[in-house]
Amino acid sequence: MSIQTVFDKFATDYDGSRKKLIPCFDDFYRTAIETIPFDDEKAIEVLDLGAGTGLMAGLVATRYNRATITLVDIAGKMLDEAKKRLSHHPNTFEFITTDYSNNDAITDTYDVIISSLSIHHLTDRQKQNLFTTIFRHLREGGIFINADQVLGETEGIENVYRQKWLDQVRENGVTESELGAALERMQEDRMSPLSRHIGWLKDSGFSEVNCWYKNYSFTVLSGSRLPRCSIV
Repeated sequence: MSIQTVFDKFATDYDGSRKKLIPCFDDFYRTAIETIPFDDEKAIEVLDLGAGTGLMAGLVATRYNRATITLVDIAGKMLDEAKKRLSHHPNTFEFITTDYSNNDAITDTYDVIISSLSIHHLTDRQKQNLFTTIFRHLREGGIFINADQVLGETEGIENVYRQKWLDQVRENGVTESELGAALERMQEDRMSPLSRHIGWLKDSGFSEVNCWYKNYSFTVLSGSRLPRCSIV
């Protein structure tokens, strides 16, 4: 089953169990938004890759009510849900259904490029290519923020990550139906260790690469495109 088919299938029910399935939900998303370095009144242009039902875009719009936000996702039904979620915000939104891992999917430049719980569906090679593409499409002074899941650095660490997640979501009251749907979606996961993400970002040209938050597999990473130093 393709990623598009999987997420179109679960689009209408996706948000209902999200807080149960992300044990660190509040800290995870709050850190991602707080990592954006611009003043709240700035009219920033934002690209949200793998935007899904618009959760991250909505958080950005709440803080930056002058932001223009472009949402990209491979699953059109997920973006249909995003349109409903974002309809009350005063921001300008654009919704694009496409596979952002294609080299020509990103065409404009942005102040902020964000992604949440999406890039881990790509292969290692696709991740590296995407990070290079993102760097090229960031304006000077811009930032890329990736709130995502990573693989444990060893098999033993990954086993702990997975068991802790199962324990936590069951403590949160996830139903067997919700867990089964999550596990079905997770069959499309292609997670990579944190150390590789950091290395790929640096190799792509990013500066100030940092992991701002980590809770087992859930991480918030960023990299910046610093302004060029002028020669006097």
